[in-house]
Amino acid sequence: MALLEIKNLSKFFGGVKAVDDFTYSLDRGHLHAIIGPNGAGKTTIFNLITGIYKPTQGDIYFDGQRTTGLQAYQIAKKGIARTFQNIRLFSEFSVLDNVRTACHQRASYSVMEGLFPTPRRLRQEKELTNHAHELLELVGLADRATEKSKNLPYGHQRRLEIARALALEPRLLLLDEPAAGMNPDETEKLMEFIEEIKEKFDLTILLIEHHMEVVMELCDDIVVIDFGKTIAWGTPEEIQSNPVVIEAYLGVGEEA
Repeated sequence: MALLEIKNLSKFFGGVKAVDDFTYSLDRGHLHAIIGPNGAGKTTIFNLITGIYKPTQGDIYFDGQRTTGLQAYQIAKKGIARTFQNIRLFSEFSVLDNVRTACHQRASYSVMEGLFPTPRRLRQEKELTNHAHELLELVGLADRATEKSKNLPYGHQRRLEIARALALEPRLLLLDEPAAGMNPDETEKLMEFIEEIKEKFDLTILLIEHHMEVVMELCDDIVVIDFGKTIAWGTPEEIQSNPVVIEAYLGVGEEA
């Protein structure tokens, strides 16, 4: 059984079809990608999967359970986490507190206990802080834990956002243009990092990315959309040689 199944998904904004009859499935433990020109509907699909948008029609199933119409927090609790195209960190919070905030999903003390320093609350807060430190160590930011997140270099902010997503203990991780704005060296390190966390946390990953070297090197399977509709899907090799994709997205020859 696929971990995520998307069936005939559509999202209309007035007369604009942002996503039009999109069907796709994600195999467990694989790394998948959605690619396409700007405005093709890629981020809208992420917003539909995570409950930010409600679909006009179609269904989404996660681990065999229908998630269509659930609230974003309910979907996150089921094991889906994401990053955003435009980084969304708590800019005035420390690096540690950005991750520790997400870790609080693991807490089991009551609201009343949260108002007072009870032994159970203090014990759990220590455990959450230790877990946040472990995640920062994993992403290479342990030595910057006390800095405000807004003061981190861009590439480190991307890593922090991924660490915060991992704090939710997802089974499916959605990465929206993780290599955006990175230089070649940063991009290479990011690819190694994505492979590392995929194996370490037994993740299924779906990414949106415009850096074709990232997509072609990392992914097992790629779906290509244009104007909200699927125009191709297959392995990286199949996508690279698909004439429809070459014309619509990867570019045609200079004389064409």
